[in-house]
Amino acid sequence: MNEEIARRLREAAEAHRPDRARMLARVQRGMAGPAVRHRARPFARSGTRVALAGLAATGILATGGLAVAAIVAHSSPSPTVTTPATPSPTAGSPHPTSARPTPVAPAPATTPATTPGSAHPTPPAASPSPAAGESQNGALWSAGSVDPHSTVYWTQSNLVLKTTQPLTSLTIEMRIVQSGGVKNTGTWQTLPSADFTVTAQEAGGTLVYRWVLKPGLTVPAGSHEFAAQFNHATGVRSAAGDGYRVDAQGSGGSASVRGGFVPTR
Repeated sequence: MNEEIARRLREAAEAHRPDRARMLARVQRGMAGPAVRHRARPFARSGTRVALAGLAATGILATGGLAVAAIVAHSSPSPTVTTPATPSPTAGSPHPTSARPTPVAPAPATTPATTPGSAHPTPPAASPSPAAGESQNGALWSAGSVDPHSTVYWTQSNLVLKTTQPLTSLTIEMRIVQSGGVKNTGTWQTLPSADFTVTAQEAGGTLVYRWVLKPGLTVPAGSHEFAAQFNHATGVRSAAGDGYRVDAQGSGGSASVRGGFVPTR
């Protein structure tokens, strides 16, 4: 029974040709006139017709679907857009470099040379002047100072004597101004005391210390020291008026140096 119904539905669907003009006329009559109330038909009489109509509609839809599928199957395919692949870097290919600039070391600053006639010429370096209390002549060099261990009531005046050649005659004299209470308390030297005749005498308001090299003796080349010690009135004593003098004789001739005693504190 089902196969028979299916066959008839297929035949009806294939033979069906819709009447377009008739359908439009019915639509126009329905829109122009009042709605016609139709009498309801009993379900028993119309059941079979309803089933047949449903099967017919199903066949029509199936046939239409097959037709649409056939049309789609025979339609031309849409063009496919192909995106070019990005080539991967191969061995030896250049790699992208960083955009960061390479730091450049600043050029070294140069000091402009001073040309003749420039607005600010560089003054020549001044020659060092002898320190206060120093003196030089021939083979002799000397420097006088106040010993830093001196006190408010006692002072020691020092003399450093340098010679570049042996001396066969040497006389050293230190003069200390009588500033009040000045009195001899002793002398000393780095050379043997037996080689000299040493005296300390006051004359004309000055205490004079003297070292005289004994005849036939020689003072070797080098640095030697002499010192005069004395008491004085309590207080800080100024050595501004004090001084020394050295007279010597050697193989290169005679030489003399003189100077004062510079405080060292």
